[in-house]
Amino acid sequence: MTLRISLRDGEKVVINGAVIRSSGRTDLAIESKVTILRGREIMTPAEASTPARALYFHTMMAYLDPERLEEHHRRIVDTLQSVSRLLPCEQGRAATARFAERAALTDYYRALGDCRTLMRLEHDALAQVTEVAA
Repeated sequence: MTLRISLRDGEKVVINGAVIRSSGRTDLAIESKVTILRGREIMTPAEASTPARALYFHTMMAYLDPERLEEHHRRIVDTLQSVSRLLPCEQGRAATARFAERAALTDYYRALGDCRTLMRLEHDALAQVTEVAA
């Protein structure tokens, strides 16, 4: 099965750990199993500023850096506990359970999607706290 990706001019993609930047609009056809993230899916350590964002970062690193999987997995477990405490609502519990299942199966790419859901829920929860405090 071929994976087709279109990149905008200057957009970055990480393929098996190599950072690639497109020059002009670029279409890629990937015909083997690879670890791949587009530039918009990549998070820097500085951007991991909340528990859910840190969970995304550690999951991304587990996906991209399998040589240090044990270290990344330990950080995922620790951070997931913080996220669970922050999001005790039904949606939060369901999203953390989906994430935990995928992470346990080392399906880190799909777990990143669950992290994006957790980041949205966290953003809403933090906005409510800020609203109440004001």
